Amino acid sequence: MKIYAYQGCSTCRNAIKWLRAHDLPFTEIPIRETPPTTAELHAMLTAHGGQLRLLFNTSGLDYRALELKDKLPSMSTDEALQLLTQNGNLVKRPFAIDSKRGVHLVGFREEAWAKALT
Repeated sequence: MKIYAYQGCSTCRNAIKWLRAHDLPFTEIPIRETPPTTAELHAMLTAHGGQLRLLFNTSGLDYRALELKDKLPSMSTDEALQLLTQNGNLVKRPFAIDSKRGVHLVGFREEAWAKALT
């Protein structure tokens, strides 16, 4: 399982701490330097019923600076995913994916992670 995370994010740190406490193996990837791939974003989008906004860090400075609240509804899926692959700050984190095991988690809610991973 890959976990895209940002060290400065307390939610990411909590998710990683939870994974370690439950002895769940993962590979941590710095989301700002190495955003998820287009294929991973498509898999996450499909797993979440096509809810594009769910993949975005809507509280982030980059999201606000780019005025994506207004622009996102009129963007194509391909345009939106291209933005995410180019700017890891725009991706909601942590972003946990293991398509082989059917794990597609974005954000950290302990109950959801426990249900998906234990």
